[in-house]
Amino acid sequence: MYAFVDRPVESLSNSGRFLLWAMRGWTQAAEAGHCAPRALRRGFAGLHALTALPDFHVAMALFANDARDTLLLAPLACRTIAEDEAILLGLWRDVAHDRAGAARATLALLVEPGSAGPLAAAMAAATVRLGAAGIDLARLIPSASNHQESRSS
Repeated sequence: MYAFVDRPVESLSNSGRFLLWAMRGWTQAAEAGHCAPRALRRGFAGLHALTALPDFHVAMALFANDARDTLLLAPLACRTIAEDEAILLGLWRDVAHDRAGAARATLALLVEPGSAGPLAAAMAAATVRLGAAGIDLARLIPSASNHQESRSS
């Protein structure tokens, strides 16, 4: 989390910026009463990641509906990474690094107990499908910063 909080969005890799855009876009669409997958479809399709959208949607819906506390994501145009976004970015990175124990421990703090397993499964499936499209959630910060990121994790 501390690798991301209050950092500029531009400090993220292309994969990190896409993930942040997708989380913010999903939240914005859902809050407006729109179909979130439909709102994100063009962006996922443009990166040949459309197969990841259903699992991403399930993960975000579980976060939205079963979170112990409301997760606050910044508007799309915000130029810094908010605290809850930093937590989610760290969680997605843990899933991408196959750190199941760390991910489940974080999920246990964030969502109702019955949701942690399905949420972890949806995140894992989305991460694999995003990776197949070249969106590497294990590398949310560009290579030059990865050394520092791994030391601060």
